[in-house]
Amino acid sequence: MALTAAPGGIWETIAAEAAGESPLWAGVLRPVEEREPVAVFSPLAPERFALGLETIYEGYLNHYGRPRLFAAADRDTRVLLGDYLYAHGLVRVAEHREVGVVADLAELLSLCAQVRAEAAPDSAEEDGALWAATLARLGSGDSALSDARAALRESGNAAPLTELARAAAGDDAIDEALALHRGRLS
Repeated sequence: MALTAAPGGIWETIAAEAAGESPLWAGVLRPVEEREPVAVFSPLAPERFALGLETIYEGYLNHYGRPRLFAAADRDTRVLLGDYLYAHGLVRVAEHREVGVVADLAELLSLCAQVRAEAAPDSAEEDGALWAATLARLGSGDSALSDARAALRESGNAAPLTELARAAAGDDAIDEALALHRGRLS
């Protein structure tokens, strides 16, 4: 089941830190009653990374989908805000001093950009599988994840990523995450 944050939790932290960082980010925050505080992929990863992962995913949504917390009217602001959220989320994750986790997230963001740049009709499915597998196996350092990423990078085949995610987190958790992800991109 998708997690929703309690007042003062992850969502308020992301919003408050962004607003404190720039009046521009404060100005594009959705009103509290219009925010959609639903975790999509972070429930697949260790809980200690949730704040950083949700910050990064909110950045991704500013670039490619419908953000949950922000509503920037123009593309330039969405891209800049997305980049800020990527960087801020990575800093949060890096605080845990697990280099393999940061490397996994860098690879995730790089491959998502590639998938989106190629504008494949099923890019939501491809990058959804990439998010699910990466977060379900975050920091594992296993070669299966590297091989599955290579299949996506080289031939656009996301099936190995989906299989890895399902093996790590179970069908129900992956189905829910992928459905929520598709809903943010439509």
